[in-house]
Amino acid sequence: MNKKPELIISSLDADRLYDLMESLPAGSFANKEELEAELARATIVEPKDMPSSVVTMNSTVNFIVESSKEEFTLTLVYPKNSDSSGDKISILSPVGSALLGLNQGDEIEWPKPSGLIKVKIKEVTYQPERAGELHR
Repeated sequence: MNKKPELIISSLDADRLYDLMESLPAGSFANKEELEAELARATIVEPKDMPSSVVTMNSTVNFIVESSKEEFTLTLVYPKNSDSSGDKISILSPVGSALLGLNQGDEIEWPKPSGLIKVKIKEVTYQPERAGELHR
């Protein structure tokens, strides 16, 4: 898979993610360079202008890990909102970083410690912007 899908990220999410990455100790986030590159190539829009089928922070997304054909429905969260419930995924995890900014139907290959992982977005079942929560 050579061509990366278009990414759309809200200005609020971009600002918060840049602040988060700046606050992390050096070497504590393996995919920092990849996430920074994705933020740099993304189209940044105001929260009110976010298309309703794009994965934003705090969105709940149904996706497939292509290699295993496993299907998940998880909420993409900041590390401080992670817990052991099993229904959240941190933006700092390889899959979490891969999900941000993708649209329904998109797929992307993303680095992880043991190689690449390919994920495909089936559905954004909840998106804060779509629900009118523009500054969550």
